[in-house]
Amino acid sequence: MARKYLPRSFWSFPSTRFPFSLFEENEEEGWIHDFSDPSGLSVYEDEEHVYVDASLPGIQAGEIEMTFEKGILWIKAEKQEEHEEKHKKYYRKATSAFSYRVAIPGEIEERREPEALFKEGILKVTFQKSKKSETKKIPIKKG
Repeated sequence: MARKYLPRSFWSFPSTRFPFSLFEENEEEGWIHDFSDPSGLSVYEDEEHVYVDASLPGIQAGEIEMTFEKGILWIKAEKQEEHEEKHKKYYRKATSAFSYRVAIPGEIEERREPEALFKEGILKVTFQKSKKSETKKIPIKKG
């Protein structure tokens, strides 16, 4: 039987091979994934704002609970569905839940309310950065 038809765990591991070459082979097969956005959550910033984008597919705006305390943003959502067809003796009950906990980078103007916009399954939260105070040089007197 050809080697490619056997599961990888059955393949022999030649002792002369450099161990990291396994990653090169697996990369071609898609074993090493791009982990840049595995959760559907993005955090980015510009000079004046910090932005958080959260993907919440199938969720309505009224099903989202969001809190911000001590630099931590919590986004929680839960959706419950029930479907019943008596003439087919069919009943379906499903629950979808999301929970994101994000530490917001930098200093945020906590007195200002963050802006939250939910559109087409994407929740975008915008935080105003606090104004940076200028560095003040303190003169030293001879004593």
